[in-house]
Amino acid sequence: MSGNTDSVDGQHSGDGVYETEFIPYINKWGRRTNALAVLLSLGPAVALLTVFDILPPTQAITGAFISVAATFGIFWVVEPLSYYPVLGIPGTYMAFLSGNISNLRLPCAAAAQESADVQTGTPKGSIISTIAIAASIGVNTTLLGVGAFALVSTFQALPELWQNALDSYLVPAVFGAIFAQFGRDYPKVAGAGFVLALAMTMLLELGYLGVFPGYPLYMVIIVSVFGTILIARWMWKQGMIEPPEES
Repeated sequence: MSGNTDSVDGQHSGDGVYETEFIPYINKWGRRTNALAVLLSLGPAVALLTVFDILPPTQAITGAFISVAATFGIFWVVEPLSYYPVLGIPGTYMAFLSGNISNLRLPCAAAAQESADVQTGTPKGSIISTIAIAASIGVNTTLLGVGAFALVSTFQALPELWQNALDSYLVPAVFGAIFAQFGRDYPKVAGAGFVLALAMTMLLELGYLGVFPGYPLYMVIIVSVFGTILIARWMWKQGMIEPPEES
């Protein structure tokens, strides 16, 4: 009896340290490092203005921002929300700072959680995700240095068919594997999300989303992501699925 009590007390103690010490520390430095990254990304523009006195016309800046926001703006909202359950708070800071989220950080975090047999959205899942993302950043940075010199020529030497396959299908294949992994744990949610995404894609291809401005791929993303979230929440309230539990 005492052994079980000690185990439970240890688990609660660990959760308390995670919430009261680890996460505040991560938020403190995560915000600072990401804010620094934003400032550094503006460095070239600031240098052009302060050193060379070059400033594009206001219309050009506004037009460029509108073009980028119209194309990628939806990802500024969808990606943090949809990736967060797998990445966790520390992993979110690290992934958005280092990049390559969908094709590297997210798959590494998901694979590590699967291997460690922990649930996403839990403190244990967040810790495992943090370790996996940190390892992937170190390996990725090292291999990029080598690849920049060695692998580019190798890729260019591949047959055109292979190059096209890697360019076009690598990321969808990774997402397909992640979908299969989590779909196994939540088949009802996976089925609903798949049907919803397929229906929206068909509407897009058939031209029924033409009433929205621009190329309305963003509507497929919005409805698929947030629609699946709402469906999963409804299933949870109806007792059709169980919330994640600590392993």
